Amino acid sequence: MTAPIGKASPGFSFAARGLASTAAPASICCLCLLALTGCRPHDFPQYPANYREYAYVTNSGSGTVSVYDVVNLRLDREVAVGRSPVAVAPSRTRNEVYIVNQGAPNSSGTVSVIDAERNAVVATIPVRRHPSAIAIDPADTTAYIANSGSNNISVLDLKSRREVAVIGAGENPVALRVAPDGKSLVVANQAGNSVTTIDPEARKVRSVLEGCPGAADVAILPDSSKAFVACAGGSQIMAIALAGTGVVPGLPDRVEALLGVGRAPVQLAIKPDGGELFTMNSLSDSISEVVTGTNDVGGAYIMGAEPFRGIVSQDNALLYVGNLRSQEVTIYAIDDGKREGAVQVGDGPVDFAFSAAGHLLFVVDSRSNDVAVVRTNSHSLFTLLPAGRAPTAIAEKAFKLP
Repeated sequence: MTAPIGKASPGFSFAARGLASTAAPASICCLCLLALTGCRPHDFPQYPANYREYAYVTNSGSGTVSVYDVVNLRLDREVAVGRSPVAVAPSRTRNEVYIVNQGAPNSSGTVSVIDAERNAVVATIPVRRHPSAIAIDPADTTAYIANSGSNNISVLDLKSRREVAVIGAGENPVALRVAPDGKSLVVANQAGNSVTTIDPEARKVRSVLEGCPGAADVAILPDSSKAFVACAGGSQIMAIALAGTGVVPGLPDRVEALLGVGRAPVQLAIKPDGGELFTMNSLSDSISEVVTGTNDVGGAYIMGAEPFRGIVSQDNALLYVGNLRSQEVTIYAIDDGKREGAVQVGDGPVDFAFSAAGHLLFVVDSRSNDVAVVRTNSHSLFTLLPAGRAPTAIAEKAFKLP
């Protein structure tokens, strides 16, 4: 019998207690759980011998990265990086993963470069004070680091693995994103209540847009025409028409609208097709749905206790919402406009990543120090894998060896 949505099968309670942390290969797990969870061989991809896929989780409390073997569904190893790692991003063209280490308070931070083929640190790049976020350009040659303690952005050459420039930002930059066309870098300045837009080619500030209290997150449309910024200090998001795009090319960056959503929107999740985005309204226990083309807010929907992070499936059909003050990921059916169900995970879900095939969703649980593995076809908990102390962020990397 297949477990109902939002519940692990009664015979699978050992996973909820975290006792499956050694995680046998997926094929063995399927055989063991066939009668209990309805797992079938085709639920898991068949990989060629040279295929590798890993998920990387930053453990801010232990100065390590947990590396998970996605093919065999197990913890592969713990890699020591810098002090207080908080963000992670993979290279699209090289078998590398980049880890942002905040370092000690009021001190310079670093970026650790992990070779994904060996899962070992091969370089450490110094940046500025208290780095908090990373964005990589579409060409996969440059990384931008938001240094929240020094109010600037480090520009890293990923080939030479060094800082090549520093660009000023507003006070306490905490999030940033590069437009898909590579022509805009948008930075959320939390303490500055503002948004900085940067010309990445010129490495110069293009505009500073005020009026976004507690700016916390950035999303950019696939056509690079518009950015949205979550104003977590209030109940709005800012819609920004980016310079040189849209109906009238040549116009400067400009605020199109301030859109009313729920209280304290802390994160934005955008559909892959760009048609809608969703705000995680942490103090309203809700999400808001925004039509990106018209800046219309379609409605608010109760999700759970403090929605903190969301991710949309690649088919644009489902939004998964991690509720920070719970042990639950809720599921919103986008076309139906309603909450569809929930999945029990670990305590304090804070970040997500899909496997490359989309059959698994990895959920980082910040308080129970583990990673929940959810099967997306049945919306059921598959297992829990151990992490380090205070895990914060996750990224996934798949590749084939020569």
